[in-house]
Amino acid sequence: MSSVAASYGKSDVTSDDRVSAHARLLSSQLQSLRERLFPPEAHKELRKFTSGEVSRLVTVSDSYLRQLSLDKLGPSPDIQANGRRLYSLEQVGELRKYLSEARPKDGLNFLPWRRSGERLQTLACVNFKGGSAKTTTTLYLAQWLALQGYRVLAVDLDPQASLSAMFGIQPEFDLRWDDTLYGAIRYDDKRRPLREIIRKTYFHGLDLVPGNLELMEFEHETPRMLSATQRSDGGMFFERVGNALATVQDEYDLVVIDCPPQLGYLTLGAVCAATSLLITIHPQMVDVASMSQFLLMASDLMRVVRKAGGDLSHDFIRYVVTRHEPHDGPQSQIVALLRNLFGDDVLAASVWKSTAIADAGLTKQSLYELDRNSVGRATYDRAYESLDAVHREILGLVHKAWGRAA
Repeated sequence: MSSVAASYGKSDVTSDDRVSAHARLLSSQLQSLRERLFPPEAHKELRKFTSGEVSRLVTVSDSYLRQLSLDKLGPSPDIQANGRRLYSLEQVGELRKYLSEARPKDGLNFLPWRRSGERLQTLACVNFKGGSAKTTTTLYLAQWLALQGYRVLAVDLDPQASLSAMFGIQPEFDLRWDDTLYGAIRYDDKRRPLREIIRKTYFHGLDLVPGNLELMEFEHETPRMLSATQRSDGGMFFERVGNALATVQDEYDLVVIDCPPQLGYLTLGAVCAATSLLITIHPQMVDVASMSQFLLMASDLMRVVRKAGGDLSHDFIRYVVTRHEPHDGPQSQIVALLRNLFGDDVLAASVWKSTAIADAGLTKQSLYELDRNSVGRATYDRAYESLDAVHREILGLVHKAWGRAA
């Protein structure tokens, strides 16, 4: 007999009791695991970056960084006994600001924040097929953009809150009611300003709107509001996500949204708020078949929303091939099929399946949070280059939407 069944008695245990007990046991175990992984306060911290890594991020030579350090210009790195210089990501941000002021002609390269006339770019990652790496795509893209010096807001719209978990948040312990986007888009007078809900993360330049099960309240309340004669402040259901994001738009360059794996009111709100869509696809036939149904349903619902006044003018829509094994014959055929059907709407680069990415996820970390030597240099480099190619292609599309020269 399981420990759960034993605690209730063999004949008295019901399914809801059993599931509830399992939930409590698992939550407690996850909390204990977090405390072991991220002591002493059970909060995640980002590692520091070597001068070589910083030189690649900021696009200056390592020798130039060394001279800045000797001349006591810019942020002061930690200098180890062997002379190795380490920078926090916050110091990398300080370095970008220093260089943009010291070398104003190259200011946009060092500090690439959006300029006047460049609208906030909101990228929604969508698909209703589980396993398409939607959350992983959101996480890695948001972190990579922050590493490049952009001001990024990640939004977890999935009630399962996997993105929040990757940032070290355990919803049942760390969040109160209205600590998610639901608090800013709910229909009654208890709405909170989004600015109060946004959380700083351990990743400098990257903030988070966390998620949890309360997001389902929006799915439950919206049908009732649609049938009501009196309209709530804050707009129609498909306007509310965008309206909430508009209140903080001056503080960010890009927003990346992890949508729930369903075509509900939250997803439609994110699609209307988005300036661009990223549709993740795992190159397996069952996933492609599922995506076909997703696209049919999405187009029908989007057409209804557009006729009701929803904004569906996106700067770009791209399919992102994820967990790709490029040497796998059947997968190669599926990728070729997608490229033949959709042309340039499929990103040229794909995210390769990698043990480095999978192993990092086991400890709720991304590849960017790990030292290169922790998973094997060759494995790390292959995964890093694959991600880098995808992210640079997406950033190129953002720059084109902003009107920046290629």
